[in-house]
Amino acid sequence: MSRRRQNIINVITWISLGTFLIFSIYGLKTGLFTDRSQMEALVAKGGIFGPLIFVLIQIVQVVIPIIPGGITCAVGVILFGAWEGLIYNYIGIVIGSFINFYLARRYGKCFVQAFVKEETYEKYAGWLERGKKFDRFFALAIFFPCAPDDFLCMLAGLTRMSWKKFSTIILLGKPASIAAYSLALLYTGSWLGGFIS
Repeated sequence: MSRRRQNIINVITWISLGTFLIFSIYGLKTGLFTDRSQMEALVAKGGIFGPLIFVLIQIVQVVIPIIPGGITCAVGVILFGAWEGLIYNYIGIVIGSFINFYLARRYGKCFVQAFVKEETYEKYAGWLERGKKFDRFFALAIFFPCAPDDFLCMLAGLTRMSWKKFSTIILLGKPASIAAYSLALLYTGSWLGGFIS
């Protein structure tokens, strides 16, 4: 790769990280990430950029664990419908998962422990020494919607799992869990709406 191209990639990376950081701080200070009505309003105001704004919000909620993931998934389904919501949820969650894996791999155990309670870390830390057993456990956990996926992506970054294997598990395992979650939100909302009316 030429030096010029590498410099361009570095500049784009730093601009992206800066934008992500500014948006994260803004969202945390304004309550955007915890108030569904604010989130819906911002995405709606975005017009043709609404999906892009939503994907960015979804990435943030994956990387910053204090934001309830259920809120963003619900917003995706409500604003875009089941299938478009699934696609945008999927894109945001997958990108966020890749970021978590990368950050854990780059900064190590101390970084991961800074984002989770000690008891949560210790509960799963035993899997780090199990090699391929962890890989199988991770694949199953990603497939099911109730596992602590964001934390497990960080934990995977502390293992010897290759980027290729991690990417394959995430890309193939996430659609099923996100679809189940998104459709459950949609049909629960429809059922409650019919019940109330």
